[in-house]
Amino acid sequence: MIANIKDFFNQFIEPGTRPNEAGGAHALQVATAALLLEVMRMDNRITDAERAAIGMVLRQQFGLDADQYETLIALAEQEAHQANDYYQFTSLINKTCSAAQKNIIIENMWHVAMADGHLDAHELHLMRKIVDLLYISHADNIAAKQRARNTAKLPPA
Repeated sequence: MIANIKDFFNQFIEPGTRPNEAGGAHALQVATAALLLEVMRMDNRITDAERAAIGMVLRQQFGLDADQYETLIALAEQEAHQANDYYQFTSLINKTCSAAQKNIIIENMWHVAMADGHLDAHELHLMRKIVDLLYISHADNIAAKQRARNTAKLPPA
């Protein structure tokens, strides 16, 4: 099920590489894309604003060209649709990414969750799950959420 992501990771990640090296960057791209797609699907209303937020986040964060972005999204969509749970994504992230990279993922997820102008209860529930699975501190999560809220120009909760 998650074989394509593992193959992608194995293609770019040499044994013993650290998260801040090139392999970690590729792992972060795939993992981030899969989780961003999960946030977008969570409220059962996929909007153009959410799709645009995913595109902006991935292109801006990782400097992807159009072909790289399309390849990444296709792979992530396939894996996200086949996933039974989030642990398979978060365990890969925990093995591959630094705490700083995991905080980036959470902030990017908040950006997508807020892209349509509101936070759905299902989105909030997903965010709590992922924050716990990635071992993100409460303070880091709240800071990421606030930065995303400010960017989206949403009123304080």
